[in-house]
Amino acid sequence: MNDEKIYVLGFFDGVHRGHQALLDTGCQLARQQDCLAAAITFDRHPQTLFVNDPPALINSVSDREKLLRDFHMAHIRILPVTESVMGRSWDAFLQDLLADGAVGFVCGYDFRFGCKGEGNAQRLRAFCEERGLPCIIVPEQTLEGVRISSSHIRQLIEQGEMETAEKFLGHPHFLSGTVVAGRHLGRTIGVPTANILIPEDVVVPKLGVYACICTVDGQKFMAVTNIGSRPTVGGHQVRAESWILDFDGDLYGKEIMLEFVKFLRPERKFDSLEALKRQIQADAAAVRMLENETGPCCE
Repeated sequence: MNDEKIYVLGFFDGVHRGHQALLDTGCQLARQQDCLAAAITFDRHPQTLFVNDPPALINSVSDREKLLRDFHMAHIRILPVTESVMGRSWDAFLQDLLADGAVGFVCGYDFRFGCKGEGNAQRLRAFCEERGLPCIIVPEQTLEGVRISSSHIRQLIEQGEMETAEKFLGHPHFLSGTVVAGRHLGRTIGVPTANILIPEDVVVPKLGVYACICTVDGQKFMAVTNIGSRPTVGGHQVRAESWILDFDGDLYGKEIMLEFVKFLRPERKFDSLEALKRQIQADAAAVRMLENETGPCCE
């Protein structure tokens, strides 16, 4: 295998089943050409330059990169969303990829690229035909009659419909981050929690409590995760606060990953810490029951 690349073009927010069709096609073409499968993505939503309120992202750029590697991208090029990059003509964009070793391309039927989105699948195909390069345009992907799209999945996450979101994603929705210090109130009621902040540009799931799978140092544990501002204890900043079941240890400064399994209940304010404790214990029981119904998922 040489250092030449088949580039799969897209933004890949969520790396959902539609994206996976592109990535699988890119891998197949790369094997045929005996070269690397590569993907393009961006460090921010491309609309950041043009609108004051761009859509929230399903994944942080680091989580998106992890997913792309999970789906066998050997090389990932993360482009900055700047005026100079986004203002390049569509053919200059492709010429830059040729200079980076591109020997073929894969994109979706509706992919737009280059200044003002003037590049499209038809122009990409013509560009490749002129140079004798392979080019595959992947058609629209649907599930149960619904077009698979990042915008649809984003709405499902905002509504707390994690099981349906997983069907469209082809993997659980997840969030990773470094554990930050909280107010340590969980320990006082026997439910020590790990807090990670939700990045400002990432979609916030419906506020409430979820059954999650938490990965710590490669090990998986069931967890009760609250997405919210912790109103009972006067909190304000939205974060993911998880009681990791059957885990005992110091997590501050560690990277953890939360996979969302199911929405359990809305966030609410309790009259006392004792009432909060009773509810969290009931949530833990619901999580363990869910694990018993679906089979063990943790190591």
